[in-house]
Amino acid sequence: MDFTTVIGNSLGELIAPTTAAYALAAIGLNIHFGMTGLLNMGQAGFMLLGAYGFAITQSMGWSLFASLLAALALAGIYAVLLGVPTLKLGPDYLSMVTLASAEIIRIIGRSTSMTNVTGGSAGISPQNFTEKFEDSSPLPNGSTTFLLWTYSNNIANSWWIRIVGWTLVLIAVLLTWRWFHSPWGRVLKGIREDENAVRSLGKSVTTFKLQSLFLGGAFGAIAGILFVLPRSVQPDSLGRQVTFYTWTILLLGGAATIFGPIVGSCLLWVLLTFTKELMRGAIPATLISSNQVEALGWVIVGVALMCLVIFRPQGLLGDRKELAFNA
Repeated sequence: MDFTTVIGNSLGELIAPTTAAYALAAIGLNIHFGMTGLLNMGQAGFMLLGAYGFAITQSMGWSLFASLLAALALAGIYAVLLGVPTLKLGPDYLSMVTLASAEIIRIIGRSTSMTNVTGGSAGISPQNFTEKFEDSSPLPNGSTTFLLWTYSNNIANSWWIRIVGWTLVLIAVLLTWRWFHSPWGRVLKGIREDENAVRSLGKSVTTFKLQSLFLGGAFGAIAGILFVLPRSVQPDSLGRQVTFYTWTILLLGGAATIFGPIVGSCLLWVLLTFTKELMRGAIPATLISSNQVEALGWVIVGVALMCLVIFRPQGLLGDRKELAFNA
């Protein structure tokens, strides 16, 4: 077994664009759940709308900034459509509506009637929407080796995507840190703990919840763009399992924390990749197939996460007091 390859591939997940995308999605979910107590079970819906908004407008020749605004506008419309009929009700209704609506978006995106717009189940090829992003890179053509990793500078799964992705994560962390410690953030925390008390102070709880839903969804839309830049926009790749991974990342790192989503995303994908690479190198292919390694890797990581939930339910960086929602 080549341990250098195993370690290199595993640690490569620390800077992978997918890891950054999930960190951004978990930061958005942290605004929903960690700050406001909203049970959003459809973060993949925001991600898919962001990916479609960006890819479709790029294929139409829009500028990068205009495509980003289109993705954010779709996320905003989606947040309003979700929030207005459900936010005045209990959290259970929001969780059911967001889960169902994300699936509706995925099914519409893969339907044959939408093939001319979304590409149907085949999705949108990266050649149709990544050219302007790659052309905006200041890096020279070719590839670069840094420590254990060698990637193309500008094409496909590149250093440029990594630089942009983790810069966006850094900006998101700074924004959420500022929001968490602002009067607006304290109102959201009050809503999370006892919205009736906040309502008695004359605050419009529904308005604050809508703002939270939009901001968290906006981060989800940007995460969706980052998620599809190294690959195609394929609706099934942004299905309900993506939401479950995002929840796992948030709870692993710790809800209502600034760095919890980043720690959770890095740890999940590094551990998962390390487990799979280790099994592929240690177990002969005659005993276990590649598909079985993939499934078994999730089982092992899942058991580890179950133990974490049992023995440290607040997550690695979380505070147990923050779990006292609506106490």
